[in-house]
Amino acid sequence: MLNINLVILPILFTQLATSFYIAIVNIYDLRVAIVINTSWNIFNYRKGIIDALQKNGCEVIAIAPRDEYSTKLQELGCLHVPVKMDNRGMNPFLDLLLFFRFLIIYKKYKPDYILHFTIKPNIYGTLAARIIGIPCISNVSGLGTVFIREGFIQKFVKQLYKFTFQFPKRVFFQNDDDRQLFLKHDLISEAKTDLLPGSGINIKNYHPLPYLKHQPFRFLLIARLLIDKGIKEYALASQILKEKGLNFEAQLIGFFDGKGKYTISEEDLYKWESNGFIRFLGESKDVKINIAEVDCVVLPSYREGTPRSLLEAMAIGKPIITTEVAGCKEVLLEGQNGLFCEVKNIVSLANSMERMMLLSEKELNNMGKKGREIVENKFDERIVIEKYFKEIFT
Repeated sequence: MLNINLVILPILFTQLATSFYIAIVNIYDLRVAIVINTSWNIFNYRKGIIDALQKNGCEVIAIAPRDEYSTKLQELGCLHVPVKMDNRGMNPFLDLLLFFRFLIIYKKYKPDYILHFTIKPNIYGTLAARIIGIPCISNVSGLGTVFIREGFIQKFVKQLYKFTFQFPKRVFFQNDDDRQLFLKHDLISEAKTDLLPGSGINIKNYHPLPYLKHQPFRFLLIARLLIDKGIKEYALASQILKEKGLNFEAQLIGFFDGKGKYTISEEDLYKWESNGFIRFLGESKDVKINIAEVDCVVLPSYREGTPRSLLEAMAIGKPIITTEVAGCKEVLLEGQNGLFCEVKNIVSLANSMERMMLLSEKELNNMGKKGREIVENKFDERIVIEKYFKEIFT
């Protein structure tokens, strides 16, 4: 009985705390802006916080570049304000223009609070909010390619972070490795930092099905088509296993996020697909459907914030394979809900994929159940909402 209580009490406390903060904000009537580099990101990852804010009398402004999801945000009841943003470039002139765009938008719409996500809103949006005097919160959802590769750009971005991160009320990190890196390089005061379990998962929207092992065995990788996501390693690991005569399918869902030296080339993608190493499915409108139809979700990433695709796989009850790096290692317990592989190591990834294929349906089912349990206890979006409400309304 004691052990059961030790498990249940923290969950009950979180639920009560969330209810407490939600009850408090009924007296508020605030305009809260959510600022991210794509409308797609806001719609897919922030609906929970949008809904919670709206239910407590807040108007939500979604500030992001216009895309096909901008209209969907309006259908959620948000005021969408488009902003032109070069998400991948580091052109000082364009970034200066972005800063002035934020300044103009914030002055015009006068939000009471601003929630910044992704690198450019975190830097230039925070500076604009500081000048106007609007309180804000930043969320470091991942460090991206700029922190993976050494060079002048990395040093420059670090200095920008160091200057701008004096100003937010709170800076949330999605894993402790990223937070410790900022602290190690003296980019932020520890007192300003806190941790979030990624963007959180609304577990009510994910329904595990009885596990069915497919023939051929089906793997799935879901990611933007970037080198740092480990897509090349995935394709070449598949080649190794195909040459061994193993019966499986390596599916890939994703989209090209611009073109550049960090993007998978269309030539490589075509070569891998034509050789049968991967099956490219393009972009998915509902990855839950795709995940439900496979045996295991793979993400051999070089570094993450908290990988959404793995959390979604776990919520649906699927085993996972990923690298033991920042962000990824937080979601996997070796041998319990999946298997690790070494980062940038094709042979290690191939070995983990082969080990996964050799597991029985019962063992795979048990891994899926453990993954669902981890998501329910550690990555429920109610935890994220509660922390944001605490910062905004207390």
